[in-house]
Amino acid sequence: MNHLRFLRYVDEIARCGSIRAAADRLHVAPSAVNRRLQDIEQELDAPIFERLPRGMRLTAAGEMFIAYVRSRQVELEQVRSRIEDIKGLRRGTVKLITSQGLAPSFVPQVIASFRQRHPLVEFQVQVGDHVQALTALRAMETDMILVFNLDTEPDLHPIVFHEQKLLAVMHGSHPLAQTSRAIRLSDCAGYPLALPNRDTAGRQMLERFLMRRSIEFKPLVESNSFELLRGCLYHQQAVTFQFESGAVTDGGQLVMREIEDPGFPTGHILMARLAKRQLPVIAHAFAEHVLSGLRPQAG
Repeated sequence: MNHLRFLRYVDEIARCGSIRAAADRLHVAPSAVNRRLQDIEQELDAPIFERLPRGMRLTAAGEMFIAYVRSRQVELEQVRSRIEDIKGLRRGTVKLITSQGLAPSFVPQVIASFRQRHPLVEFQVQVGDHVQALTALRAMETDMILVFNLDTEPDLHPIVFHEQKLLAVMHGSHPLAQTSRAIRLSDCAGYPLALPNRDTAGRQMLERFLMRRSIEFKPLVESNSFELLRGCLYHQQAVTFQFESGAVTDGGQLVMREIEDPGFPTGHILMARLAKRQLPVIAHAFAEHVLSGLRPQAG
């Protein structure tokens, strides 16, 4: 299928913005990439890229051609997946972009349990925010997204939509860990707070509620790293907040407490694919596995 490999050359130029960078990623000579590009442009009788001083930019014809190339790549993946499914091997690669909060514990757990039944399946997982996830999904760089608190959009097909509680997380020695199961946000305000950045779904939900209740949180630490925030819980009696499926107990050293403030909202996990795209068989099987793993937590 050399013609498909040559189409990938064009796709990589579009993604990288230059022939040399594309060649580096493809592990071929830049001259080979340029030669194939010229062959395709000659066959189309139209330039695919504008040659700029600092790189390459798609022309209008190029935008149409790249859409065609990527749709052919997706269709080929589906055919390969169906062939493997018929053979009973259940091979394939699942491509996923997930929220950072789900990366340390939830996603590794569902991958491990899935591979017990499908040991030949490989995974390509990236961590990103809502914008990065949607951009990659629409560019067909990933099969699915698995994120917190993203509203569905017309071009998305939701596979999993599961409610999630935002929990207060603290060390087992923290005074609030010795109280009853549920606590109020005003209780947390009296302790050092280690909060995720304001662009995270949990922080945004928390801030909206605090604003309505006139409760002020002054974080000791703000970070885009959930690992760092979790580390802060071992010092200075700090408290952080995380959705239940992303919360990590560190072998029982950390504890979670539900928030009992009246009207405190519930978030959700969304797993979605492009509405116009049919998933490869193995990716669809993984999505079903994620859904079945979340069902017991419902209620």
